[in-house]
Amino acid sequence: MNEALTVVPAKLDGLVDVPHPFPYQGSKRALAHAILRYLPNDTATLVEPFAGSAAISIAARYAGVCDGTVINDLNAPLMELWRAIVAAPGPLADKYEVMWQASLRDPKQFFFSKRAEFNETGDPAILLYLLNRIVKGAVRYGRTGLFNQAADNRRLGAKPATVRDRLMRTSKVLRGAEVRTGSYESLLVEAGPTDVVYMDPPYQGVTNVRDHRYMAGLDREEFEQVLELANRNEVSYIISYDVVREDAKYGKALRHDLGLVHLHLLAGRSAQSTLTGGNDVTLESLYLSPALVDRIGSLGLVSA
Repeated sequence: MNEALTVVPAKLDGLVDVPHPFPYQGSKRALAHAILRYLPNDTATLVEPFAGSAAISIAARYAGVCDGTVINDLNAPLMELWRAIVAAPGPLADKYEVMWQASLRDPKQFFFSKRAEFNETGDPAILLYLLNRIVKGAVRYGRTGLFNQAADNRRLGAKPATVRDRLMRTSKVLRGAEVRTGSYESLLVEAGPTDVVYMDPPYQGVTNVRDHRYMAGLDREEFEQVLELANRNEVSYIISYDVVREDAKYGKALRHDLGLVHLHLLAGRSAQSTLTGGNDVTLESLYLSPALVDRIGSLGLVSA
């Protein structure tokens, strides 16, 4: 396995009170304090091809460390939700409030009806409601691509006023962001010399299992081939990927010949372990591309 430097992230003062629009398991909100330290001062556009909760884009824009943002994901309803958050947060908040109020009569049955409706329509407002009701924000999809996570029946989801505030604040931070739906390859390989691509792809340990956190998995070897192309184009990129252990429990390290700097970030208690009754501490792998290391210099490698 690749040698990796273990880094304990320190808090950045510039990330106090960063907004987030919805709960989302696997979000890199907590690690943003470490990841943003590896963004060069001349970063023009931060590109997130596997956006999910877009936590790093939000943090980077909030802290003022990049000028532009591109967020992308294969999950079309999720990206429709992001388009609404960026362009029309008020009407989105209105729809959430209507659903939240209607759910009070029979929260459990209402959740099931909305989940079924979402699987038929892909309505982004319904997705926002589901994300606020599911267990620990842990999105799950069945093998046919249908949203199948259960509700946390102890809670009704965030109150409408709270959701409205989250949406409005996030929209303000991401104003002008470009929202796309599609694959990651071209966004990575064609990134410009002053861009940085941050990738949080589906991890090896959660894409080939019974409960799928993502609509589509990612073949590691194919991913490595695309990284080769990005290296040839001298693209600056950062990858959050599996925790790598000697027993390869969570997946194999990315190829050593790619020339990536490999860091381990202390991420706290594992959300997946929490769901299964464990108490494991997570060390997440972070990889930095050769072009990025050239831009930030060797001193940046120990600054988190």
